[in-house]
Amino acid sequence: MGERFREQYFVLLRIVLLLILEIYIVFSQSVLTGASVKVLLILALFVGVIAGKELVGHKIQILFLGAAGILLFVIIFMLGTTFTLLGIYFCYEVLTYFRPKLLWYLIPVGFAFVPGGGEGVVQLIIAVFMGIIYCQHDFVVEAYRKQTKEDTIIEQELKHNMSQREHELKAEVRDSLLMAENQMLEERAELSQTLHDKLGHNINGSVYQLEAVKVLMEKDSETSKKMIQAVIDQMRSGMDEIRVILRKERPKKYKLAILQLEKLCEDCRLKGVGAELITEGELKEIPEKYLEIILDNAYEAVSNSMKYAKCSKIKISVHVLHQMVRCSISDNGVGCSEVIDGMGISGMRKRVREVNGILDFETEVGFTINMLLPL
Repeated sequence: MGERFREQYFVLLRIVLLLILEIYIVFSQSVLTGASVKVLLILALFVGVIAGKELVGHKIQILFLGAAGILLFVIIFMLGTTFTLLGIYFCYEVLTYFRPKLLWYLIPVGFAFVPGGGEGVVQLIIAVFMGIIYCQHDFVVEAYRKQTKEDTIIEQELKHNMSQREHELKAEVRDSLLMAENQMLEERAELSQTLHDKLGHNINGSVYQLEAVKVLMEKDSETSKKMIQAVIDQMRSGMDEIRVILRKERPKKYKLAILQLEKLCEDCRLKGVGAELITEGELKEIPEKYLEIILDNAYEAVSNSMKYAKCSKIKISVHVLHQMVRCSISDNGVGCSEVIDGMGISGMRKRVREVNGILDFETEVGFTINMLLPL
């Protein structure tokens, strides 16, 4: 209701202004004599045409203005310049329809000097007052509305772009994680194939030799000892190959850590709490010890948020800077006035201190845990 009134207030103001002008003219000039009935009917029709103009489209309004102009001509023809103020009003109605430059709005004021339905000074004051009302609406209020509308459109476009970009970033994160997971699966498959190719024949040969030793052990002990030693050497060689392969082929720890953090966020989302993971920088530069600290503290912090914070959103961010790793776990829950070092918080502090890091908390809005780990 309020919004509709703000949209139509100027229409109502103009109609009220017209009625006031007609009442003023009628009573100030004693028009209610002689042809008063006809005059009142025409005046009522004039008001009806002006009001009806606002109920139709902009293009059809020109027809209503034409009809109002004809009625005004009839009124002035019947009563002379008694209704000069209505002529001034009609001029402003035409101007507000065409919206010319500001100087055009001075023309109706000139008609106030035509002898009419009131004293010249009063008629001029009324004309200037009407001019101020129309100018204020056409050049101030409408400009503000137009700017507000444009700002609203721009704001909606920005929100849409931000939302679209957010979806794109999430899709990129999911794609990156999927690629990392696929890469690790490929590495595992390659590792399995390498172990099979490199060690399969070695182990099979050793088994065959041990079977032969079992047969020759009582008959030819010397040969059996030599064969057992060959098997031992072969197995040692195989163990060395395994170590080389594992050092070369083992999956990258940081990828596994990121997958675990993403899985933690996914678990939160399944429980109805929005969670996101943000990473920035060269994650491969994070030492394995730091990855373990980040994972352990992240699990502890998220667990506390889910239990006590009454939050609807959790954010985990990992940023690799030039000389340190910064990790934050935050929620938008109830927060707390004082941080009490229970077993969970104490464990976090201990893990961070072991690598000479810094742990602090923010409790003003929700609850945030910040870790700074030096590289």
